[in-house]
This record gives sequence, structure tokens and C-alpha cells, in this order.
Amino acid sequence: MNVRKFTANTSREAIRMLRDALGSDAVILSNRVVDGRVEILAMADAAINSIATPAIDAVAVPSMPSFAPRGNSAVDLNQYANTRLPTTDNASGMNAAEFADVMSEIRSMRGMLESQLAELSWANTQKRQPQKAMLLKEMLATGFSASLSRYLLDKLPESELASNGLAWIKSALASNLSTISNESEILEKGGVYALVGPTGVGKTTTTAKLAARCVMRHGPAKLALITTDGYRIGGYEQLRIYGKILGVMVHSVKDEADLRIALSELKNKHTVLIDTVGVSQRDKMVTEQVAMLSGADASVKRLLCLNATSTGETLSEVVRAYQGNGLAGCILTKLDEAATIGGALDIVIRQKLNIFYVASGQRVPEDLHVANKLYLVDRAFKLKRETSAFKFQDDELPILMANAGMLGHQTVRSHSKEHSLG
Repeated sequence: MNVRKFTANTSREAIRMLRDALGSDAVILSNRVVDGRVEILAMADAAINSIATPAIDAVAVPSMPSFAPRGNSAVDLNQYANTRLPTTDNASGMNAAEFADVMSEIRSMRGMLESQLAELSWANTQKRQPQKAMLLKEMLATGFSASLSRYLLDKLPESELASNGLAWIKSALASNLSTISNESEILEKGGVYALVGPTGVGKTTTTAKLAARCVMRHGPAKLALITTDGYRIGGYEQLRIYGKILGVMVHSVKDEADLRIALSELKNKHTVLIDTVGVSQRDKMVTEQVAMLSGADASVKRLLCLNATSTGETLSEVVRAYQGNGLAGCILTKLDEAATIGGALDIVIRQKLNIFYVASGQRVPEDLHVANKLYLVDRAFKLKRETSAFKFQDDELPILMANAGMLGHQTVRSHSKEHSLG
């Protein structure tokens, strides 16, 4: 494989040297600036055709536009994109390391071109449809991800854009949030529920709030509490105090065998609530905890406590770590402390989690409420970033949306409901 390098002070001069040496059909492999000079790696069209492997069908690559540099000679990127690349065994004159460098350079160029085209496209949209830019800033200010924001704006009907755009977006978000209709799904049906999540998300307090609601509905004899928190100093004592106030016995277990025995003894209880030890989403103990709860003889429904003050990236890690063989739903905690809740709602929609309750304070049981999707969406848009340092400026939006366009569409297409996000 005869790869030629051309170096000149300007791109035009380098292209002229390339054309004179390899002809107008030459294929550019790399174009970069080295020590203030333009360096181009290129191959002749005949060399490309000679090294293609005829026995294997060409790999279909999405079509790319042809770009013409300054001058009269157009460099055909389509021809290179649709040609099967040679293996290092066939690459005479180029070792494996050089070949890998060339491939890396090509991938880098393609990604850069796609990003720049997407950036230009969004900048043009800003000028033609300023209403979309305003709606985008609204969604980003509430904490929703750039990918979800862009996807919803792409789906927004033109007829709704001018007069009713924000209302349509709120309706779409609410329709894709999943919540329980009333407390009967827990309080009346009963069952075994385990509250799981990282440290400090409010699992013990939320367990006490749920316990108080169960006692008010069915009495203390119908409820049992279990804790697996043998690591935190005072963890068991905290739940024991709540149990003493409610008149409910609290059982402490250390492993799967203890849990199986405890659940067997409590099988006549209408509702059993398990307060688990808080474990970081990056700790291997998460897997052990999920296995312990899944290995119990009784059907343990896991409710994931999500801290509304956490970023979307953190919550995404938490859900992936605690997903296991499936979550029954989630409880949003610390709503009273969150500056924005869009990130939490974004993850709930993205992961298709069913929101059971929202917690917004320390009072037991007053500060636990059945989730209302319309209220949550409305609250998200009222809690917007007010600090200028965290607001996106108009000239930053094209870059942000270009990156979202490359990564975002595939992450929310799986959601299909009344106002489908997918």
C-alpha cells in the first residue's frame, strides 16, 4: 500500500502537490497541521482498488457527502468509505502500528465532520426557529439532558411550536412518566418490599414513613420491619426507635440465610418492609445485596430510592447498578433539597421506572406523597437554574446539541406511549 505524504505551507498548495503527483482521483487519508505546516496523507485511486479483497463483499457504510477543497479538484470521500479496508497482512509497506494510526485518524476526521455539520445545522435552526432555541434553554435549565431535549424538539409539531410548544412538551413528558394510581398498590395488596439505594438517600426514614402509613391503614399487627443495616453505627437502633413508636417489631438479618428464615416466620404478615444497608453504586456489594434479596423464598419487590439532588449521570449509574433482574419501581427522595429535578425525571423516563412515592422532608409520615406526574413536570419547570454560571448561553447551544445529536437519539427511542418519545 503506497501512502504518500505531502507537506506545504497552505492547504491549497498541498492539494496542488497531491493532484500533480497522484491525479485528481486521489483519496485523502489524513489532513492535519504539524509544526505550522499542512500535512496530507493520500493514496492513488488505483492503489485503493488493487488492495480491495474481491472474495469478501464490501461493508455497507452510510453515505457521506463529497467535500471539495479550495481549487478545481474534488476529493471523493464516498469512494474510500465504500471500499473494504485492507488487513495488515495485505498492507505492504505499512506496519500494523502505522495502519492503526491511519485508521484512527480517519475515524477522528469522520467524527469531527459529523459534529461540525450537526453544529451548523442547529445554528441554522436557531436563526430560522428562535422558538425552538427558547424551549431548548427552558428544558436544559430544568435539568433535562440535551439528548432528551433535542429529541422532543425534533418531535414537536410545527403547528404547536409558535403558541403552545411548552405545553406540548410538558404533556409529552407527563405521558411518558409512569406512576402508581393510588396507594392501594402497596397498602391494600401488601407483600414484601425492600428499599434499596446508595448511602444517604433516605431509605430508613422512607421505610418509617411507609410503615406509619401501613399501621394507620391496617394496624401494627399486620406489619413487620426488617433491617440488613449492620454496618452503619446506629442503623438498627434508628429503625428500632421508629418501630417502638409504631408498636412494630424490628428484625435484624445479616445474610441470605437469616433473611430467608425471617421471611418464613413473617409469612402471615400483610406487609413486610426491608430497610437495606446503603451501598455505593460502584461497590461490588451491590451485586451481593441484589442476589441476597432475589434468593429469598418470598417474592421481594425492590424499590430504588433516587436522590433528586444528584446529577443525571450519577442517577444513571445508580439505576444500572441496582437494576438486577428488575425493579418494582422507585421513590424520589429529597425533593425539598433539589435545586432542579429534571435530571431525576429524565432518568425515570429513560429507564422506564414506575414512581411510587416522592419524599420531601423528614417528618414521618407527613412528608411522603403518592407521585403525581403532572405535578412533577410542572415543578421541574418551576425549579430552573437561576445562577448565571450554570446557564447555557445562545452561542453554546449549537456545540451542546451537536454532541447530543451524535449520542442522544438511540437512548430515548425505546419509550413509546401516548406522546411517544420513540
